[in-house]
Amino acid sequence: MRLTGKTAIVTGGASGFGDGIARKFAAEGARVMVADINGSGADTVAAEIGGIGCEVDVGNGTSVQAMANAALEAFGHVDILVNNAGITHLPQAMEYVSEEDFDRVFNVNMKSVYLTARSLVPHFKERGTGAILNVASTAGVSPRPRLNWYNASKGWMITATKAMAVELAPEGIRVNAINPVAGETPLLKSFMGEDTPEVRAKFLSTIPLGRFSTPEDMGNAACFLCSDEASMITGVAMEVDGGRCV
Repeated sequence: MRLTGKTAIVTGGASGFGDGIARKFAAEGARVMVADINGSGADTVAAEIGGIGCEVDVGNGTSVQAMANAALEAFGHVDILVNNAGITHLPQAMEYVSEEDFDRVFNVNMKSVYLTARSLVPHFKERGTGAILNVASTAGVSPRPRLNWYNASKGWMITATKAMAVELAPEGIRVNAINPVAGETPLLKSFMGEDTPEVRAKFLSTIPLGRFSTPEDMGNAACFLCSDEASMITGVAMEVDGGRCV
């Protein structure tokens, strides 16, 4: 019960890695807001873990502020923020990615980190404590071809994590990231372009441990970094990738 008494917001919590993180946090004693653009999915996961659901567009400032307000009203305070919501564009040459797809990647993967900080960092500063976890990617460390703007967005998130950590450390706020490799999530097919045994085998051949990341893997890593056990850890982008970036 490493998170007993803690409250947390997990964006993109209705599926994939966010679902795994939300379930792990609840199992470790936290009260969790499951926030997702899929409001019904968020409500379903929240009901299963004894949390609360919230429909949010993480790329929209008004929506993010409403999420923060709802969490504060429900919990009284927020201890942990997990910026997990993410999107990609389909694998293709960088010059052929549409402006619409680029803007979606920018808003969901990058602008969201700014918006949640704008809404919740003042609260963390007022309390003199808080933990922020950004779910980045191995793509930000070791980019794969044909996912150029997704790679770049995750590299941005890693740099933002380190910059936030340095600035917020004197305020008692820790900021870390985790870098998953591709996993069994709704985004897997988008990363691969097509989901066939041959494409999966090629993907897995780049991961020394020989398997995809799971939501449980991310939940375990996130729980540690957001718990008091990691009280001396900030500015870290932890690779949870089966050795892919070695």
